[in-house]
Amino acid sequence: MLLPFFEWIETTSVGEALAQSIWSFAIIESIHLVVLCVLGGSLLIVDLRLLGVGLKSQPIDTLGAYAHRWAVGAAILMIATGMLLMISEPIKLYYNTSFWVKIWTLPVALLFTFTVRKRVIRRAGMKATWRTRLVGGASIAVWFVVAAAGRWIGFS
Repeated sequence: MLLPFFEWIETTSVGEALAQSIWSFAIIESIHLVVLCVLGGSLLIVDLRLLGVGLKSQPIDTLGAYAHRWAVGAAILMIATGMLLMISEPIKLYYNTSFWVKIWTLPVALLFTFTVRKRVIRRAGMKATWRTRLVGGASIAVWFVVAAAGRWIGFS
């Protein structure tokens, strides 16, 4: 059903330019991976705090507010570079199961992070509760699926 769309992407001028360039994929992938580290770090530091692990002297809401700026910027760059990576080899990705796992879990992770998780962080105090632990664990789990699927794209 989506194959014609992916075939069209491959034939666009951007798709052809990226596919024919010697360095574009490597450069975009490198940026994507560096920004992944920023995103992962900004999420993980707060998720660990939600779990009650580390930085216990920091209020959860303060740490969350600070890390939120980094997470938003990194998420925007991740999506932008991810789209360029997709445009560079759309047919290969169309037939890649890991790609589809990532594409379906990414919106779930983003929605969870910027709604449920954000709301819990705002209301959290100094102590981790069952609610903060549940949200921190769920956040780590859903983002792990996104990252693992994304990483597995290169191996399948």
